[in-house]
Amino acid sequence: MVTAVKICGITRVEDGLAAAHAGAHAIGLVFHPVSPRFVSIERAREIARRMPPFITIVGLFVNADPQTVHAVLREVPLQLLQFHGDEAPELCAQFGLPYIKAVRMVQGTDLLQYAARYRGAKALLLDAFADGVYGGSGQSFDWRSIPRELPLPVVLAGGLTVSNVGEAIRTTRPWAVDVSSGVEREKGVKDPDQMAAFIRGARDADV
Repeated sequence: MVTAVKICGITRVEDGLAAAHAGAHAIGLVFHPVSPRFVSIERAREIARRMPPFITIVGLFVNADPQTVHAVLREVPLQLLQFHGDEAPELCAQFGLPYIKAVRMVQGTDLLQYAARYRGAKALLLDAFADGVYGGSGQSFDWRSIPRELPLPVVLAGGLTVSNVGEAIRTTRPWAVDVSSGVEREKGVKDPDQMAAFIRGARDADV
């Protein structure tokens, strides 16, 4: 199985194109206003417009009201939604697009319960818990806490870098890996060489 790679927190057209050319399967656009990787609707629309075919464009929301999500969807051609807050399954499912649900991992998190509650999700995205931060913290969690019998695909996130992505994939065998801060030159600005090296590391782990 080839592990898919998502580069999240894209804020510039050139970074999105670099991710696509390096072999990313998806890019993430963050619509959480307090995030350093937040993009306006206008910027997101331009990034999405410039992406080549077969790149999934994911919109990340954190406890956004439905009107906000609909406003983005009217302008930006998202293909997948990512809910990173405390959204109920009913909210996640109301927009007519597939979604993934993020889980901020803490000791004792019951992923089987999450999978049952969000059975309509395409996957669970597992990220490290960081107080007051929803993604992009650069922190990792204990990968051994992921149950093998989880009924939903896993997107592994949290503290992934060029140096550990291979080990992460070999340990957990996720459907996909998601990286943001681990391939940045500065917050919100990706490093093309790091993105390419990260994707190579993921490919090498699949061998």
